Amino acid sequence: MLGKDGNNNSKKAYAFNGEEVKFGKINVLLLGSDSRGEEHSRTDSIMIAHYDQNTHKAKLISIMRDTYVDIPGHGKQKLNAAYAFGGPELLRKTIKDNFNIDVNYYAVVDFKGFSKIVDIVAPDGIKVDVPHEMSSGIGMVIESGEQVLHGDKLLGYVRFRHDNLSDFGRVQRQQEVIGKLKDEALSVGTLVKLPKIMGVVGSYVDTNLDKSTMFSLGKDVLTKQSGDIKTIRIPVDGSFRNETFDGIGAVLRVNLDENQSAINKFLAS
Repeated sequence: MLGKDGNNNSKKAYAFNGEEVKFGKINVLLLGSDSRGEEHSRTDSIMIAHYDQNTHKAKLISIMRDTYVDIPGHGKQKLNAAYAFGGPELLRKTIKDNFNIDVNYYAVVDFKGFSKIVDIVAPDGIKVDVPHEMSSGIGMVIESGEQVLHGDKLLGYVRFRHDNLSDFGRVQRQQEVIGKLKDEALSVGTLVKLPKIMGVVGSYVDTNLDKSTMFSLGKDVLTKQSGDIKTIRIPVDGSFRNETFDGIGAVLRVNLDENQSAINKFLAS
């Protein structure tokens, strides 16, 4: 298969109809897939990375995968089912229809790719405070307490969801780790590592961002000192209730108007 940049690769080429943006405000759909090689898998995490090249502000919207939404052509389902039904493009349409966010590009990161990128950006690891032992569902044991985690264990830390916080805790940890990775990148002059990171991205990330755009964005973020990444979780507190449906399972039924307003306010700030 021939990628957009002309390189041979075996990754799946997805149709994606987001409007291309060469400069300005850019939204990238970041997906972590829980696939083990299946053709139709659901997404382990759903985030939208927002970057404004004029103000150099970076923001991150995390959308809970169990959010109950209307998926075009498939009725009411959990949000992450959209990816299984129709890949990034159907997920883009679903997010637009339910939350009125225009997404320009997508990037699907597999687990191995995340670990390798972490070890390039932060070779000495990332310090976290683990609230309790984590083991169920992540294929390893992470002891409680403050410690430094490297690629594989940091992946386990952001994937763990078998406690009383469930996916809410996982989203918190994902946002925490992305913020710390950005801080680490800025502190060690990762600009010189960008070519190596790009090589990992080419091997382990499915994306419709061409290499020149990725390099330009990465260089801009690292040289313009964009400050802390602002984050928001959707649904916001008080805007949802837990429900269960036959054949679908436990979901978050959300107030779409309230969450659209929260997103608009967040992006405008």
